[in-house]
Amino acid sequence: MIFSTLEHILTHISFSIVSIVITLHLITLLVNEIVGLYDSVEKGMIINFFCLTGLLVTRWIYWKHFPLSDLYESLIFLSWSFYIIHMILYLKKQKNNLSTITAPSAIFTQGFATSGLLTEMHQSAILVPALQSQWLMMHVSMMVLGYAALLCGSLLSIALLIITFQKDIIRIFYKIKQLLLNESFSFSEIQYMTEKGNILQSASSFSVRNYYRFQLIEQLDHWSYRVISLGFIFLTIGILSGAVWANEAWGSYWNWDPKETWAFITWTIFAIYLHIRTNKNLQSVNSAIVAFIGFLIIWICYFGVNLLGIGLHSYGSFTLTLT
Repeated sequence: MIFSTLEHILTHISFSIVSIVITLHLITLLVNEIVGLYDSVEKGMIINFFCLTGLLVTRWIYWKHFPLSDLYESLIFLSWSFYIIHMILYLKKQKNNLSTITAPSAIFTQGFATSGLLTEMHQSAILVPALQSQWLMMHVSMMVLGYAALLCGSLLSIALLIITFQKDIIRIFYKIKQLLLNESFSFSEIQYMTEKGNILQSASSFSVRNYYRFQLIEQLDHWSYRVISLGFIFLTIGILSGAVWANEAWGSYWNWDPKETWAFITWTIFAIYLHIRTNKNLQSVNSAIVAFIGFLIIWICYFGVNLLGIGLHSYGSFTLTLT
């Protein structure tokens, strides 16, 4: 009873802090000059990390199994993993740029997990026979840690693509605006601004702004590669341990289950990413495009397959509660 009450309290405290942190984070994105709010966001992230840690430990003690038996606990653990990556980058003094990607990943994942959509899954249950194994902690924790690192690294690569093709994106938005407005004045003004911007840009190609832009791209490329490499190691360990566990539980190392198949596709995509990084002739944009594809594949593997509720991993399926 005590652990159940404590779990309930930690869940509500954590969700309340997430709501506050989301508000503060949106304000800091709009107004960069408010340094005090940024510090408050970081303090909220630290408090939330300890709340999630306490929540996972409480469920572990109360339900007498490692808290990775269903999708709700998996989402909480995924958010907890995002927090770890965020704090590592924060301690590495990368807070100004990279935290704008890692912080929302942790916050929104936790917010979705603790929202009313997954109310029916908040209560754990007795483990099915297939999950009553010591391999549960090894396999699932490595997989979720791998997903978290790969998702964060992929988001860094996506940010790299956005910054690299920023001019093309702006040009596309200008064309869309031209088609929507269809006004000669707006078109001439936009054309003038574009031509003026091109002249200024060509005249100041080695300006301070371009220098910092280049530095930011290098930083995103560096950290995305490191984080994805770490996630690939976790994913490899998770797949191998899962194969051993499958042999013990079902008598076969590989069953071509939908979850297993998509996990193998995910592993293949990021193996291609790492292979591209070994070729110095290829630009970082090529690997970033592969990482973007991998980002989509991960969500299909982690979340999309669970929506189907089929296969040997169907215990992770869920039904959304909209009432």
